[in-house]
Amino acid sequence: MTENNEKRLERFEKMLQAVQTEYKRIVRQLEELKEKGKVRSVTYQQLLTRKLTYQNMISMYELYDLTDPEDIERGNL
Repeated sequence: MTENNEKRLERFEKMLQAVQTEYKRIVRQLEELKEKGKVRSVTYQQLLTRKLTYQNMISMYELYDLTDPEDIERGNL
């Protein structure tokens, strides 16, 4: 693998990790708002939209076999 490809792979891995981390953070925030009964708030609705966006991104990674199947089984999107 050339140095260019190695750097590209590193950037991809970094992006995938960021997407997974942000998705988990959004899910936690949604759960907190839900516990407080704020499912009709603007913040909740905005986070829900972001969750769906990140979920679609993760689904695309999965579609092209770019995620670790063990992470998915463990719930570590």
